Amino acid sequence: MTRLSILDLAPIVAGGTARDALRNTVDLARRAEEVGYHRYWLAEHHLLPGVAASAPAVLIAAVAAATRRIRVGSGAVQLGHQTPLAVVEAFGTIEALYPGRIDLGLGRSGQRAKELRDGPPEPVSTESRVADGLLIPPVFSFASVARSPLFTLYGSLLQQPGARSPDFADQVDEIAAFIDGTYRSADGVEAHAQPGEGADVELWILGSSGGQSAQVAGERGLPFAANYHVSPGTVLEAVEAYRAAFKPSERLAEPYVMVSADVLVAETDQKARWLGEPYGLWVRSIRTGAGAMAYLPPEEAIAHLWTAEDRALVADRIDTRFVGSPERVADSLRTLRDATGADELLVTSITYDHADRVRSNDLLAAAWS
Repeated sequence: MTRLSILDLAPIVAGGTARDALRNTVDLARRAEEVGYHRYWLAEHHLLPGVAASAPAVLIAAVAAATRRIRVGSGAVQLGHQTPLAVVEAFGTIEALYPGRIDLGLGRSGQRAKELRDGPPEPVSTESRVADGLLIPPVFSFASVARSPLFTLYGSLLQQPGARSPDFADQVDEIAAFIDGTYRSADGVEAHAQPGEGADVELWILGSSGGQSAQVAGERGLPFAANYHVSPGTVLEAVEAYRAAFKPSERLAEPYVMVSADVLVAETDQKARWLGEPYGLWVRSIRTGAGAMAYLPPEEAIAHLWTAEDRALVADRIDTRFVGSPERVADSLRTLRDATGADELLVTSITYDHADRVRSNDLLAAAWS
């Protein structure tokens, strides 16, 4: 049976607070463990009105303390804003307190955002296609989001003035060296992370395309998480590049792929569609550069008058979200698994009412098992 895991952004809803969102995250994690999910990952986002997951290491520790078995980790630590030593010490501390349960997922969002701001326009596809039953929509370019005033400010606030992010591959290598106890500086000086050295953390790379993240994961023999929910147009490219680059390592003998998906499950298709009404506006707020808005109740969202431009902006995310009854969503996830060859699936969901999100995860777990 293909494992199911959860990615949580700790969403803040309209009229709610970050405190509410964080308490809901801990509650959702407890329930996820009870119904059999394999891992519970926390995202890292900053300066977003509708997201409370800005300090994943802190939140991972809180979730690990509230659970007993489920693996807990980051999806993903943004290495563009942190040093390898700081990351290893933080996760080494958590692993020392909750041994054998911690995942360290790494991403290059900080470096990627700078490339998008400073580099030439990205080529994007304009046609959708179906591959083994899975919709692969046109590729969305995040360049306009990365160049928005909020995201430009975001980069400056997360780094010291004049700081420069090292190459992602070099950072991954340093993290692995600190964990393995083999770190040496350029002039040969040893350094040892405590806590961190020898930590039993599972090291992952997350990526949205066939670029550097997929290459680094494959060449270092690490497991790879591909983002169908963030960039559905490039998921096949990502997993293919990872597998083509894969070299066996002490950590992993064969490629291991986890693929993410946005899901929302309710007792009926009609109810699930109703609960999912605010999702399009939420995605629109991200893609216009305003940052993820507080999540609206369905009755407010349904009153929004959509323009053709609005719909085009979010179409790929709406069309690739799996919404419906337990059987419908489970069937869609099987299609995603088969089309990508995923060894594990990582589901993420968002609703206005916390109880509906808990119920969505419960129904999916029951249908999947």
